[in-house]
Order: sequence, then structure tokens, then C-alpha cells
Amino acid sequence: MKVRTRVAPSPTGDPHVGTAYVALINYCFAKHHGGDFLLRIEDTDQARSTRESERAILDSLHWLGLSWDEGPDVGGPHGPYRQSERSAIYKRYVQQLLDQGDAFKCFCTPERLEEMRVAQRAAGLPPRYDGLCLSYSPEEIARREAAGEAYVVRMKVPDHGACIVEDERRGKIEFEWKTVDMQVLMKSDGLPTYHLANVVDDHLMEITHVMRGEEWISSAPKHVLLYQYFGWQMPKLIHLPLLRNPDKSKLSKRKNPTGILFYQAMGYLPEALLNFLGLLSNSLPEGQDEMMLLPDMVQRFSLEHIPLGGPVFDVAKLDWLNGRYIRERLDPDQFMQRVAAWGFAPDRLKRIASLSQTRVERLSDLGLLLSFFFAGRLPVAAEQLRAGKMSDLEVRQALALAMWDLDALRAWNVAGIEMVLKRVSELLGKKFRDVARPFYVAITGSPTSVPLFDAMDLLGRDMVRERLRTALDALGAPSKKEQDEWKKLLAATDKEDEAS
Repeated sequence: MKVRTRVAPSPTGDPHVGTAYVALINYCFAKHHGGDFLLRIEDTDQARSTRESERAILDSLHWLGLSWDEGPDVGGPHGPYRQSERSAIYKRYVQQLLDQGDAFKCFCTPERLEEMRVAQRAAGLPPRYDGLCLSYSPEEIARREAAGEAYVVRMKVPDHGACIVEDERRGKIEFEWKTVDMQVLMKSDGLPTYHLANVVDDHLMEITHVMRGEEWISSAPKHVLLYQYFGWQMPKLIHLPLLRNPDKSKLSKRKNPTGILFYQAMGYLPEALLNFLGLLSNSLPEGQDEMMLLPDMVQRFSLEHIPLGGPVFDVAKLDWLNGRYIRERLDPDQFMQRVAAWGFAPDRLKRIASLSQTRVERLSDLGLLLSFFFAGRLPVAAEQLRAGKMSDLEVRQALALAMWDLDALRAWNVAGIEMVLKRVSELLGKKFRDVARPFYVAITGSPTSVPLFDAMDLLGRDMVRERLRTALDALGAPSKKEQDEWKKLLAATDKEDEAS
């Protein structure tokens, strides 16, 4: 049987290094065994999924040097490769489960479900659907449907016994069925949840090995049960360890930059970043040279070499490796080509020129005015951020609110950035010019520069997030209590916006 693996990112944000890490492992395993590697877009979350995010994911993985045999951009015999284009397929299989009696329609309202969860928490019980709608007769179900009541489709789950999940790297993992929720398979909008779409797509696309992050271990019993209901052969499961910060916490953009585009903007070479991820995914014997190109990684790949302890994303190690690539793998001409491609692409230079032309009297003024476009983290001091009319608390609050709100922007553009920063000034009851000053300092290193919104758009979401985080750290990152209070403020205004 031909080995077939896949990576299935959700296009709901900027491409994450964790996606590249999982993609690399799936690629290396498939190619090591002469198999196929697929890319599938899991965009059933229509509220958050965007084509811009999908494009960024594809471009960033290509930039790293990865390619796929089948996918939304290259086609293939098992398409379409976007889940949003496969709705009719999922509905057919949901109906099969309903007809078999392995799924049921649930008419419970969000309010009723929340009351149930509150009661379960108070009783110290695991959160699990209580099965109310399982008791409805066919006549009652028909009556509710005729009345236009919204419903979801849930899977039936045994209430006794245990499920044994076979993991090719971890061995047998046992779950008691009474701890497994009756998962929603089809939402009220007719779109599937991850769990149904994942199982159906993996089967129809003939995936032989599902290699995904260990956060999905708890979902494995639901998938095992669905394969049993459909009578399909289960693919081999391998749950991969999550990337970790140096303090062993889960890699998070709140502690470390996690976007592939950030490392691209910082001037890391794609082969160095891919090499670094390869070292995290397959450990090397002591004394072996750590510089490896993709064919080398494929050749030596082994499941047994995947460390289960949670590999540490050590940026200092990445810096060292990137420096070696720059010094040892590039001659001067190649180095200049990389520099030009990184920071001096014609389209980028044209935008920078249009922003700066009205702000200089001599061409030599451009160096200081535009240096922030060609820098990574800026050495911003607390005194620079304090020099305006806002208190430390107000500046900290403005930076934090903006950082969270910018993260939630579906599309990264000048209009969206302007909306966020002006919203922050309104939340704080401050004039916009007073709020803008610390942002100029955080983003450009100066209280005055080229137009702020355009500069942020050009720098990109990942670089802006890191500069705001650096500035916030200079004044003091918010405490847990402050985060909770400030996020409530954002949530309250979101509800007001929805009401209006």
C-alpha cells in the first residue's frame, strides 16, 4: 500500500511555524517511503477563514521549500481540496450516520447547553452532552423541524466501556467512553465540524498515516468511533509533540514570534529555518553536522527519531544555524541576491518611496527615516514611550488592546489598522494624536515618521505584533488581572458593535 500523508491547516490567521513543523514531518515520512504528500485546506470555520490567509499559508510553505503532490493550487484526483467546497459530500455521510442510528439531531439551544455545563462543573463532572435529544421520538423530531427549529447533528457515544487508541509512536492510549462527548458533526449552518470532515476526507483521500499535533489525542476516540460506524479501515495515528518555549510552555505568540512570515521578514534564510525545524522533528546522533538540506532530512527520517518530550524552539540556536548558512553556503553574489530579495523587492521599494518622498529634503535623509523598515526588533526604551501625554498605564493599555485587536483582524490592510487604533483611542477616551505617539515610537522608533497605518501594513502583522510586544515589555507586560479586565473592555465594545 502506497504511503499517503497530509497537512491540513485552517486559514484563520497568519501561517504558524507549527504548521511548517507538522508539514515537514509528513513530507519527510511520505517521501522516505516513496509516497505522496497532500495539502488540504480545512476552512469550515467560515466566520474566520479567509482566502488571504490560505494564500499566505501556501506561499510560506513554498518559500520554505516544501511542495505537495495534491492540493488546492495543484489539483489532483481526490479534490476538491478545500473543505468548504465539499459540503455535499459531508451531508451524504451525515445522512448515512442518521439512517444507521449512529447520530441524532440535537435541538438544544446555546442557553440550555450553557446551563448544562454550569451544572456539570458545579457537580465536578466532565463536560459532556447529557443526551436529552436522544429521547425524542420521530414525531417530536419531525414537529420541531417543521416548526423551523435549528438543530445540529451529534454522534452517539457509548456510555460504558473503553476505547483503545493505537499510536504508532506512543503505544496504546485508553479512554473511558463516559469521558468522551457526543461530538457535534454537522453545525446548524449545514457545514461539518473538524471531526467529521477530517475522518471523511482522510478516508476518501486514501490517507494511510495521520501525523498531527498531540493536542488532538483527546479527539482520537471520536475519530476511531466514526471509522467504526462507517466500516472503514483506520489510518495509522502518530501524535506529534508540540513545539515549546525555552520554559517548556506551549509555543505561543504571546511569548515568542510564531509566524513563518515573521522569520521571513527578519531575514532568516528558508533553508536554515527548514533545517532548524528538521532538527526539532528528528534528533541527530551526537557529533553529526547539523546542517541538512531537505533531501538529507528525507533520507534519514525515522518515526523512532521523533522526540516525545516537546522540542524547544530555541531562537538562539536558529540564529546560530542561520548565520552558518549565510557564511558557509552563500558566495558574495548569492548573498547580495538574498539581500535584494529580502528587503529590496521592486514593489516594496516603490511603496516605501511613495511614503517617504514628501518627507525628505536630501536623499541622505532616507537612511534614518526608513531604517525601521529594514530592522527586526527595535531597541525602544520606556522613556521614549512615556514622552507623550499619556500615563504609563494608559500607554500599556493602548498597546495591549491594539495588539489583541490587530490579531483578530481578518484582513491585514491600512483600513483595518486605522479602525483598530482609532477604536483604542475611543475606548481610552483620548485624542487620537496622543494615542498615536507611542505607536509611532513602538513601530518606527521615532515619534514622527512616514504614515503610521501604511508603515504597519507594509511591515506585516507578525512584525507589528513583535514590536508592540517589545514596547509593552519595556513598560511592563500586563498582569493576568489587567489582561482579564482589558479583554472584557474589548468584548463589551464588540457586543455593542454587533447590537448596532
